[in-house]
Amino acid sequence: MRRLALVLLPIGPLCVGVLRFLLPYYTASNSLATVRAVDAHPNRESAVLWLGLIALVTLVPGVIAAAGVLPASRLKTWALALSVPGYLCLGVLLGQDYLLWSGAHSHADPRQVANLIDAAHPTVNVGLAIFVVGHVIGTVLLGIALFRTRRIPTSAAWAVTVSQPLHFIAAVIIGSPTLDLIAWTLTAIGLAFVAHALLADKKLPARELVAA
Repeated sequence: MRRLALVLLPIGPLCVGVLRFLLPYYTASNSLATVRAVDAHPNRESAVLWLGLIALVTLVPGVIAAAGVLPASRLKTWALALSVPGYLCLGVLLGQDYLLWSGAHSHADPRQVANLIDAAHPTVNVGLAIFVVGHVIGTVLLGIALFRTRRIPTSAAWAVTVSQPLHFIAAVIIGSPTLDLIAWTLTAIGLAFVAHALLADKKLPARELVAA
């Protein structure tokens, strides 16, 4: 159980990175363009959904396990308080991808599918806001906390700290799936060092390693 919990640390970010790289509609300007992009690449959208499922069940256990390397502090508390709800809201965003894939798979009228996306419940926007704010700021705080512990190399702590602001720039400002993949890979690399530190630490009780 201990090793399983720690293996989860890099898996979630890697899945999200590949998912974002494969998104057929990454640069789509509106809902109709999004639907048509998925219609043209349904297999890529299917891969997005599988990767999204894996990420959904590994991100939260991973970030909680990563917190096991940190001493109790307000920084650790805020990192978890932001990133855990943020990652949980990934499921809300995947709902749109399920709808997009189903529309393409059933050969539905693209305009009708686009209308459904535009008519989404307000909770979708709320979930998106929680996801963006939670995982970006939460990961930055986690990276800063890792600096203070000196338990992992400084470069690895830097990787975690800058990764999600870089993801935000790639996704919102530049529109670069390649840069987005690099950003999430930095998160995964940094958390892999955290996992190594936890596995190598014989002083932490097994109970804390599994449940922290």
